Amino acid sequence: MVFSYSTNAFVKFPLFEALEMISQTGFKGVEIMCDRPHLYPPDTDSAGLKALKQHLDRLGLVITNLNCFTLFAVGNTWLPSWIEPDKKRRQERIDHTLNCLDLAHGLGCRVMSIPPGGPPVEIGEKASLSLFYQGLEKVIPKAEALDVTLLIEPEPGLLIENSRQMRSFIDTIASGHVGVNFDVGHFFCVGEAPEQAFETLFDKVGHIHIEDIAKTREHHHLIPGLGAIDYDLFFSTLNKLHYNKDICLELYPYTETPREAGLKSIETLKPVMEKYGFTV
Repeated sequence: MVFSYSTNAFVKFPLFEALEMISQTGFKGVEIMCDRPHLYPPDTDSAGLKALKQHLDRLGLVITNLNCFTLFAVGNTWLPSWIEPDKKRRQERIDHTLNCLDLAHGLGCRVMSIPPGGPPVEIGEKASLSLFYQGLEKVIPKAEALDVTLLIEPEPGLLIENSRQMRSFIDTIASGHVGVNFDVGHFFCVGEAPEQAFETLFDKVGHIHIEDIAKTREHHHLIPGLGAIDYDLFFSTLNKLHYNKDICLELYPYTETPREAGLKSIETLKPVMEKYGFTV
């Protein structure tokens, strides 16, 4: 297990500088945002990818996940999505995912997280799920060929937001190269106990996002320890289930103080993680 920090907290810094800060903060791994200003596929060539790999090696950082969720380069946090009425916009999301698969393969990263459909649209849930499935069918063959797993990340307010919906949808997919990026706070936001949601989805979880959420369950990521999530109970569950994949701190609201937020998070999480056998 590698404990990493997502570069989406460092959007005010170029990627290489963000990586240096993450390494200096004490993390052994990194999740890289596949969007501007970091690793947007159209801005990346083979020479740039080679330089990135060399930089990661110098810093001793392991990539735990490529975050292919946002598309600020051509849209926003959620759009273009897999379920937009406009076919061209849906294709932008599909093409972005295909391009990110190439990056993952080139960097030796075995997983990448993707959004769970997108914000609800007028066609309704059933038709939206069908569109999402059709989009995935266009990228799964490449994921299988490159041996990279697509990790769907449920999120409050989007097409798939809870463990029941995620379980129902993923059970319709035959490929072993589709799984779940389990964001602890997202399940708390929609009223679920994260440890129970984790047990429901455990066999499909390929990576974890970790942060805290206020007791109001408002979807706003907080430094662990500043909210209401019971991390002792959560890590106890991970230990019980013998979870051995990676965990990533995701604190994108802390763009002004990402290094300080990372240090405070390590301070809070280290005792409980080590209590249950997870190395920080």
